[in-house]
Amino acid sequence: MSGYSLLDGVRILEVAQLAPASLGGHLADLGADVIKIESGPLGDPVRVGGSRAVGGEDGPAFMHLRWNRGKRSVALDLRTPEGKQAFLDLARSCDAVIEGMRGGYLDWLGIGYEQLRQMNPEIVLCTVSGMGTDGPYRGLGTGGPVFDAYAGLREVSTPAQPPTEGMAGSTAPPIAMYALGAYGAMGLLAALHKAGATGEGCHVEVAGIDVAAAWMPDLVDAALNEDRSIPRPTWLPDGRLPDWPRLEAYRTSDGEAILFGSHVEKFWHNFLVAVGREDLIGVDLTSTDDGAPARADLVWRALTEIFAQRTRAEWVQLFLDHGIAGGPVNSVADMLADPHFRARENTYRVDYPGVGELEFIASPVRVAGEKFAPALPPVVGADTTEVLRAVAQYDDRRIAAATTDPARAPR
Repeated sequence: MSGYSLLDGVRILEVAQLAPASLGGHLADLGADVIKIESGPLGDPVRVGGSRAVGGEDGPAFMHLRWNRGKRSVALDLRTPEGKQAFLDLARSCDAVIEGMRGGYLDWLGIGYEQLRQMNPEIVLCTVSGMGTDGPYRGLGTGGPVFDAYAGLREVSTPAQPPTEGMAGSTAPPIAMYALGAYGAMGLLAALHKAGATGEGCHVEVAGIDVAAAWMPDLVDAALNEDRSIPRPTWLPDGRLPDWPRLEAYRTSDGEAILFGSHVEKFWHNFLVAVGREDLIGVDLTSTDDGAPARADLVWRALTEIFAQRTRAEWVQLFLDHGIAGGPVNSVADMLADPHFRARENTYRVDYPGVGELEFIASPVRVAGEKFAPALPPVVGADTTEVLRAVAQYDDRRIAAATTDPARAPR
């Protein structure tokens, strides 16, 4: 079982925990040989992180099963001279290194970019951290919700009573935490392209706070140019669009909901003809005069009545039949049962020892002619001997020296 073949022959050395491990996960999904360096009996904390696990509280976490699938695990203590040397010897034959700790972690250990490029001038180092490697907050410990809060993406409440659900007073899922690995993969692969063309490696960096800051140009770029930024004429004074009823969710007759996306005139006209409400075509939803809110409210009330007349599935079919934009509003369970989701083969199955067959979401990348079926994540240190022997050319003596815990070594 394996991921895709797009990155066959590319070898990545990863020192990463929690969300930054998703960077190596994306590359492993695409076929790279990702060697994950772990230490201690538990390894990457994401192995037991997140809110859900397999087979009980002590079982592997689903985030670990996603982000560490298809990798190989090598147990090294990078605080020891032998562990550091083994790391550099592995890096000698790798195309890139992922540093997914606090920014500057490898420099602190004395095995950062300068040492890596001495071993391999073409190597790429991709640093993925929360706050980055410079600035006054560079030493601040962070986590997923912190990135979004920093950039104003997360509405955080401070209730008088403890919140009953959600994180940091918010039920919104973190954005930058999940996007971090994808941006890191993009930067790393671009750097590999340059290294292949020039013979020189480079150091690229992606910070969670920067991902969050860049996420919504309508907010941040407009604020940066506030003196030159003017509201578009389609916006109402209260912040709504005059045509907002045409881009809204509505309750359906079966108690579900449909998202109506007909903000484009073609879709809007197609819809009104399909439901026999051509009388609404003449309602002005583009002007921003004093009567605009009343006209928008009139259309919203009409659409509320119209959508309550059919089921969610019936509306999806009507949208398909008449060239109308929109789609179902699903829960996670609804999405997994959705005929479109199932038709696109979005999952794969794998046997997990002691648990049975499990089903997982596949990579969102599709490769024609290839089937996505990666291996399960390795146990901590499962590939240590094999990798050190085959990649670093170590003999048994050097393997033993590099993998012995000095705190437990016989005196």
